Amino acid sequence: MQDTATPALIDVPAQMNITDLLEQQRSGDPDNVIFTRRGASGEWEDVSAAEFHADVQALAKGLISRGITPGARVGIMSATRFEWSLLDFALWYAGAVSVPIYETSSASQIAWIAEDSELSLVFAETAQHAQTVREGLEGSGIGSTPPVLLIEGNDIRELRESGRDIDDDEVEVRRAAANTDDLATIIYTSGVTGRPKGCELTHGNFVHHSLQTIADLDGVISKTSSTVLFLPMAHVFARFVSVIFIAAGGRVAHTPDIKQLIDDLGDIRPTFLLGVPRVFEKIYNSAALKAEGDGRRRIFQAAVDTAVAWSQATTDGTVPWTLRLRHAVFSRLVYSKLRARMGGLVTHAFSGGSPLGDRLAHFFNGVGIQIIEGYGLTETTAPVTGNLPAHYRIGTVGRPLPGNAVRLAEDGEVLVRGTCLFRGYRNRPDLNAESFTADGWFYTGDLGRLDEEGRLIITGRKKEILVTAGGKNVAPAQLEDAIRSDLLVSQAVVVGDGRPFISAMITLDGDVAPSWLRSQGLDPRTPMKELTEHPQVLAHLQKVIDSTNSTVSKAESIRSFTVLEDDFTIGSGHLTPSLKIKRAEVMRDFQRVVENLYDKAAHRARRR
Repeated sequence: MQDTATPALIDVPAQMNITDLLEQQRSGDPDNVIFTRRGASGEWEDVSAAEFHADVQALAKGLISRGITPGARVGIMSATRFEWSLLDFALWYAGAVSVPIYETSSASQIAWIAEDSELSLVFAETAQHAQTVREGLEGSGIGSTPPVLLIEGNDIRELRESGRDIDDDEVEVRRAAANTDDLATIIYTSGVTGRPKGCELTHGNFVHHSLQTIADLDGVISKTSSTVLFLPMAHVFARFVSVIFIAAGGRVAHTPDIKQLIDDLGDIRPTFLLGVPRVFEKIYNSAALKAEGDGRRRIFQAAVDTAVAWSQATTDGTVPWTLRLRHAVFSRLVYSKLRARMGGLVTHAFSGGSPLGDRLAHFFNGVGIQIIEGYGLTETTAPVTGNLPAHYRIGTVGRPLPGNAVRLAEDGEVLVRGTCLFRGYRNRPDLNAESFTADGWFYTGDLGRLDEEGRLIITGRKKEILVTAGGKNVAPAQLEDAIRSDLLVSQAVVVGDGRPFISAMITLDGDVAPSWLRSQGLDPRTPMKELTEHPQVLAHLQKVIDSTNSTVSKAESIRSFTVLEDDFTIGSGHLTPSLKIKRAEVMRDFQRVVENLYDKAAHRARRR
């Protein structure tokens, strides 16, 4: 076995909890702006540490007055917004445990979460969310149906008012009672396969992870930093960043609509972004399409090639003067405009959830935005490793963050241990027994290897490895990521388990398609159904497949593909809220499509 570990950089007191991070900001610099929120008029309003603390305390009093006891579990079903963080901290100040519920959750999923976590109260963003929650609660095996409070409406205001008779001292006793070992939140996995599992994360998971990571980031996240959160707050990744910014005293804004993101970036002008690969692909695609529409395609492509070459050269340590000159020119002509579209101040970003293509990472690095790719799970409080600036190497997910360790089993499975690791699955002793080794290492189910400096490289998902009829093991993620990096492609699912060769199902990006068609001299109004069989579309995708195949052996190469009319979405049940493919659901719902793929291939072979 191979091990790599990073020792803790600072000592964290055992009596500390997440609320102490806000207390430190409130007492140390009460006027420091830690949030920017949408006001009633739609304008952005700053919220200081003192103002946020006062509102948190008022809501905590309201929760106590409604009978929320220490350790009580309270659900939050909402899109990403300021109130998410507000309620999160109010629950912790009241001594309660927050239970995120994805806004896309069905009544049956809510029923399971309510029953498993024994919810005492649920906050729902809208009346529609509340209706779904009530349906779920009625269908659960929970004893008495917990009340549902609306975030949009008067319920939050009334909650503040209801706690006026609660003393500050009572809130302080509750707030200070939790230590690093106590439960802070139960996050239910989005359910890539089977029923969601409740991951129990402690105050220590967030406190240790936040403070140790800040210490290792060398100023990337600090009091002068700002970010816009747009990923689901029900996901551990966004929750971790929300807490780490409180710890650092940085400024956070929230936006629930990714289509509004570019405008919000211009308003907030963040220094730091959190995203998944699809988000960075969208930003790149948007820039490419704009250049295409302005008749500057060749200039943009030359700028991309230069950014990638510059990034690769700086990684190796030698940058020719001619490349430096080209990079300086394109920095003024192209890169500055892209940075401006992202607010103009972004220097770093976190990316996780799935692998980020090397070329895209080099492009952004060459533009001046270093994407810190990390690896982690809900069970590891988001990233357990990070490709941090001090040991940056594109193509890896970096070394363990301080206080954590990675081990590779004989079959290449990644095992992790450390301060970020959750305390176990709720009500699942059977699952806990099979998920941990006797000495506390957690089986992640992912496969990887270590480079010469102990940086982790993820090579695939153990359960997703395809074994062809010829016995060849194929990791689909590498092929899918390469295909998905194309401008026209939205998603790709590689298939071939037990089959004679590898194939792929591809969906097109509906936002990009009209501009792409126009650039090809085709009607931008062409329906998606026609595009799935359009000769020029198929020819373009074949080039993408050929380029992808050049990176793998013949036995791993994609021999056939089909284009689907409808995209995989969260709503269709084929993507998780963090935009990862639900492979089991896709294979179940598109089984006939897969069969047709291989039937057509066999028919063509017979005709030859």
